Amino acid sequence: MLAPYRTVLSTPGARAFSVAGLMSRLPMSTISLGIVLLVSQRTGSYGTAGVIAAAYTLATAASSPAVARLIDRLGQRRVLVPASAGLAAGIVGLVVAVELGWPAPVPHLFAVAAGVLTPPIGACVRARWSHSLEPGPGLHTAFSLEAVVDEAVFMLGPVLVTVLATQVDETAGLLAVVTLALVGGCWLASQHATEPPVAAPSDTVAPTEPLPWRWLLSMVVAAACLGSLFGATEVVTVAFAKEHGHVGATGALLAIWASGSLIAGLVTGAVSWTAGPLRRYRLGATGMAVVMMPLPFVPNLYVLAVALFLGGFAISPTLVAAMSLIEAEIPSSRLTEGISWLSTGIGFGIAPGAAIAGHLVDLYGASPAYLVPAVSGILAAAVALSTGYSRRPLTMIGQRLTHDRGSIN
Repeated sequence: MLAPYRTVLSTPGARAFSVAGLMSRLPMSTISLGIVLLVSQRTGSYGTAGVIAAAYTLATAASSPAVARLIDRLGQRRVLVPASAGLAAGIVGLVVAVELGWPAPVPHLFAVAAGVLTPPIGACVRARWSHSLEPGPGLHTAFSLEAVVDEAVFMLGPVLVTVLATQVDETAGLLAVVTLALVGGCWLASQHATEPPVAAPSDTVAPTEPLPWRWLLSMVVAAACLGSLFGATEVVTVAFAKEHGHVGATGALLAIWASGSLIAGLVTGAVSWTAGPLRRYRLGATGMAVVMMPLPFVPNLYVLAVALFLGGFAISPTLVAAMSLIEAEIPSSRLTEGISWLSTGIGFGIAPGAAIAGHLVDLYGASPAYLVPAVSGILAAAVALSTGYSRRPLTMIGQRLTHDRGSIN
C-alpha cells in the first residue's frame, strides 16, 4: 500500500519540501490552542483567550487568499521568508503583551498581525506537487499524502503545545511552534528547484488570468459548511465528555476522529480510482453527512468514539478530491490562491459552527448540539452535489483534466 507514496516521494526535491512543509504548517493546529492556554492562565479569563484566538484565526482565513495571490505573482521565495518572519514577530509581540499585562486591544492587534502574515503553507506545498508531477495517479497520491500530513499535524501539534505549556511554561508552546514555522518556512523558500515558476507578463497564461468565481464560490461555501462541522464537533465533544464525567477523554476522542481521517487518507492515496475527482468529491461529502447524522443519538463515550472514528474516514477523501478539482479547474498561474480559498472557506466556517454549537450546549446539552455538525454535513453534501466542473474553455483545462473527465458526467 505504501508503494505509491514511495514513488511520489522519490521525485527530486519532494522529501525536502514535504518535511519543510510539515514543520512550517504547525501553526494551523496549534497557535489558537497555545493562545488559549497562555491567555487563560495569565488573565484567568477564557472569554478573553477565546476572543484573541478567534482574532488570529479569522485574520488568517481572511488574508490567506491575498497572501497566496502575492505568492503566485512574486514566487514563494520572495514571500515565504518575510511572511514567516512576520508571523513569528506577531506571536512574540502577543506573548510579550500578555506577559507584561498590556491592555486590550494590544494583544488582539498582535494576534491579528500574526494571522494576516501567516503564509498558506499547505497551498504552497500542493502547488509544488502540481509543478513536480503530471496530472494522474501520482498527483492524486501526493494530494492524499498532504491530507495525511494535515491530519498528523492536527494529532501531534496540540499534544506538543499542551505538554510544553503545562510542563515547561505557558509561553513555551507558542514560541516553539513559531520557531519551527519560521525555520520550516525559510527552508521551504530556499528550495528553488521545486518552486513553481512565476509566469511573465508575456506568457500565454498571464498571472492575472481570472478565476472561475461562480464555480469556486460553490467550493468555498461547501468548505465553510465543512468548517462548521469541524468546529462544532470539537466543541460538542468537549461538552459530551464533561457531561459523562470524563472531560480528560476529549483529547483521545478527537485524536480518534483524526486517526480515522489519517487512515482514510493513506488508503485513498494508495488506490487507483476510476472515478473522477468530482464524483469522489460528491460521494465523500455525502458520506460525511451520513456518518455525522447519528451523533445526536450516541448514548456514551464508547459509542461516540466509534462514531467519530467512522466519521473521520470521510474527511480526507473529500478534501483530497476537492484539492484535485481545484488543481484541475484553476489557472496554473493562480493555483496557490485557488487552493487557499478552500482553506479560507474552512476557516470561516469553524468559528460560527463552534459558536452555535456552544450556545446549544448551554441551552439543551451536548447531544442535541450534535445537530449542528449533522446539519452542516447535510448542507455541505447539498452544495457538493450541485457543484459541477467550471465552464472554462476546454483549451485551458484539457491538459490537466482529460485523463479523468471521461469517467464522470
